[in-house]
Amino acid sequence: MDTDAAQGPELVLQGKFADADTQAACSQDSPPADDEGVIRIPIRMVDQIRRACDAAEAAGTQL
Repeated sequence: MDTDAAQGPELVLQGKFADADTQAACSQDSPPADDEGVIRIPIRMVDQIRRACDAAEAAGTQL
């Protein structure tokens, strides 16, 4: 969680870069901005991401 981001608090995720085919497929539905990329996150991380999102949401009123 980056609470010091200029745009306001942001959840920061780490993952492996997606291959060119995956990036192209994702770009058809939602073209990334110049400062965005497509990453892959293992399914085993879903629970941890859910907990991080819950914690970020709960902290939202305090940030």
